[in-house]
Amino acid sequence: MSEQNFDLVVLGGGSGGYAAALRAVQLGLTVGLIEKGKLGGTCLHLGCIPTKALLHSAEVADFSRDAAKYGVKTQFEGIDMPAVNAFRKSIVASKFKGLQGLIKSRGITVIEGEGRLISPNTVQVGADTIVGKNIVLATGSYSRSLPGLAIGGRVMTSEHALELEFVPKKVAVLGGGVIGAEFASVWKSFGADVTIIEALPHLVPNEEESISKQLERAFRKRGIEYSLGIRFQSVTQHENGVVITLEDGTVIEAEILLVAVGRGPSTARLGFEEVGVTMDRGFVLTDERLATNIPGVFAVGDIVPGLQLAHRGFQQGIFVAEEIAGLNPIVVDDLNIPKVTYSDPEIASVGYSEAKAAEKFGADQISTVEYNLGGNGKSSILGTSGSIKLVRVKDGPILGVHMIGARVGELIGEGQLVVNWEAYPEDIAPFLHAHPTQNEALGEAFLALAGKPLHA
Repeated sequence: MSEQNFDLVVLGGGSGGYAAALRAVQLGLTVGLIEKGKLGGTCLHLGCIPTKALLHSAEVADFSRDAAKYGVKTQFEGIDMPAVNAFRKSIVASKFKGLQGLIKSRGITVIEGEGRLISPNTVQVGADTIVGKNIVLATGSYSRSLPGLAIGGRVMTSEHALELEFVPKKVAVLGGGVIGAEFASVWKSFGADVTIIEALPHLVPNEEESISKQLERAFRKRGIEYSLGIRFQSVTQHENGVVITLEDGTVIEAEILLVAVGRGPSTARLGFEEVGVTMDRGFVLTDERLATNIPGVFAVGDIVPGLQLAHRGFQQGIFVAEEIAGLNPIVVDDLNIPKVTYSDPEIASVGYSEAKAAEKFGADQISTVEYNLGGNGKSSILGTSGSIKLVRVKDGPILGVHMIGARVGELIGEGQLVVNWEAYPEDIAPFLHAHPTQNEALGEAFLALAGKPLHA
């Protein structure tokens, strides 16, 4: 048995945990970072990065099919899944190696093993005790299922789907949120027949409704089928596939069922409740400054109720390190954190939807504008359709930016600045956007919202 002492002990080495560790050492604190798996967590190894690698392979497949339209002679011969997976793994391995080197170079002590909180300032890892003046809980999340829906065999989560060495002929996807939409998009590009099952009235139901409807039209045009507003009831497996029954009696047959109904907090059996941390359905409750009810204990990332996004956890990790160091950092509300769905077409948004803005400020105090990407030269070259919708308070700041179309995720940075700095469209309108870029579409939308549209 041994005891190690640090200014800060971080339990979990994912996006939130390693960000807290890196920022803390910058600020002169000693840090012990505890991780039972691999540094980088779900995002690097099982989520954001590997799925985007698959989506890029899917984009290449689609372009190769349509290459003749661009004057390029090529032939699409199919998908080599072992090669796709080798590409995915190479990207993850490269990023992992870089992160390991970064953590080591900054003098952060990495403690390998499963940690358990045993007191407000102590984490047990095997026979060792790790003591910190402050503790950051950053244990991440896991793929949820539904009550009574067992994962196994041909019923799988995204983690299992990543490792498939073949392209299924027909796939059912339970859940039409971000994960479901992205995997549906990949498999369709790879040549599978896909059906999405979503209990709510729209795909990506957390997005602006008009954007959800455009995604539904785009998916329908791509041949992706979906069932909306009807709940899943049961699934049975047989030698060659699965049979899914919905509550209205509809039967859907497929080769596999991907369960993509969200993620739950990884907090069970980690000692949080025993030490007295206030919890709710497995989530760690904090104040707006990410402090738990126990002095010196903070929580970040997916275990804190709200958006489950890697960059949210990353920002929260930085925030907590600065909070502990006494820098009094600025709180960023979940509403003002950008969201991206990397399907084809992509969706990107930040801030209030029109409906939420109307609830908050009154429908008569809200104005919107929607700019069609069809008027944008670069979008035409890329062959994408879509739109940008802006929401503002009348004679006031821009409250929301909502986009759909190929590669619009790359535009959301400007949207985040505009919304978080409460910019007025009249103030933004004079600033130039390089031509020809998709970014120009944002500029055109700002001009239209300022009352002086040109191409709109």
